[in-house]
Amino acid sequence: MQLALAENIRRYRKDHGLTQQRVADALGVTPGAVYKWEAGLTAPDLGLLVELADLFGTSVDALLGYEMHSSGQADTAARLKAYLRGRDMAGLAEAEKALLRYPNSFDIVHESAELYYNFGLMARDEALLRRAVGLMERSLLLLEQNADPKISALSIHVDMANAWSSMGDDEKMLEILKKDDPRGINDDMIGLCLAGALDRPEEAKGYLSSALVGTLARFIRIVMGYENVFFKQGDFASGRDLIRLALDFFEGFREPDRCDLLDKPCVALRVSLAYAELMTGGGERAWTELRRAKELARRFDQAPSYSAEGMRFVWGGKEYTAFDDLGQTARDSLLKAVHDMDSEALAKMWEEVDRED
Repeated sequence: MQLALAENIRRYRKDHGLTQQRVADALGVTPGAVYKWEAGLTAPDLGLLVELADLFGTSVDALLGYEMHSSGQADTAARLKAYLRGRDMAGLAEAEKALLRYPNSFDIVHESAELYYNFGLMARDEALLRRAVGLMERSLLLLEQNADPKISALSIHVDMANAWSSMGDDEKMLEILKKDDPRGINDDMIGLCLAGALDRPEEAKGYLSSALVGTLARFIRIVMGYENVFFKQGDFASGRDLIRLALDFFEGFREPDRCDLLDKPCVALRVSLAYAELMTGGGERAWTELRRAKELARRFDQAPSYSAEGMRFVWGGKEYTAFDDLGQTARDSLLKAVHDMDSEALAKMWEEVDRED
């Protein structure tokens, strides 16, 4: 056990970029004592073990070499999740007991924070929310233990921001969201906060525009993903209905007779819709959709625009530029979409449409 402890102290110290002198200063011991711990010659007493674990952002169990996720700890974390799912506020008392037992466990600290955060939001209870924020800050120090890919510093910061907003401190919310905003992922919340609670609509415009353009790009990817699922499972009716809804939705963001970054993806979606119509017995509608795809591609290629300048509700549209792998031109994206459908009937239909006028 002492050998494992020695190796772990040395590993954690190096992982945190600390010298033996720095560790010694933090704990109020001599560098020689730290050297002896790492050499396995002596071991820190219980109080210093707790301080070491706290310094390294881990648990005493992990420092001693025990498996971090013991069955008891995992069961405790699962119970805390169950309290949250059941909306049972008795979980708060259980969380405090768990925190006493596992003060340096990310899972326990994070699940406890989630309990306080969600119950605090429901009850509009500032005391619960402040406790949640404190636990969230603690969980960030333990984040290296996290094994859940859906939890990150970003997700914790977003919860912290929402907690501060619920406590009436929207400036603090804004500060947190702006500080951790990779690829503008928080721009919708920042824009809402600026335009609403902080009454700064002009400043909000840029964030809301960024959020809208990003949301539309994500929605295109979602629709194409659903399309692949439905087509590969032979559910062409669902694919048809979803693409129709998406195209109608996109149409609402277009300025009349102007090209924008939505055009090329919509050309491909119209080809997919033609295929879905063909597979569900809508032959005439399939012809119509191919002709619409052809016309949209022609119009775009005459005056291509890869910005959001021609879109409604977007301020500063020139700032946004789209890149894709659909082909150099909109016609290329159309041809690629026809090819990808791998349908002889659709290909022949396109040949005839292409020869028209």
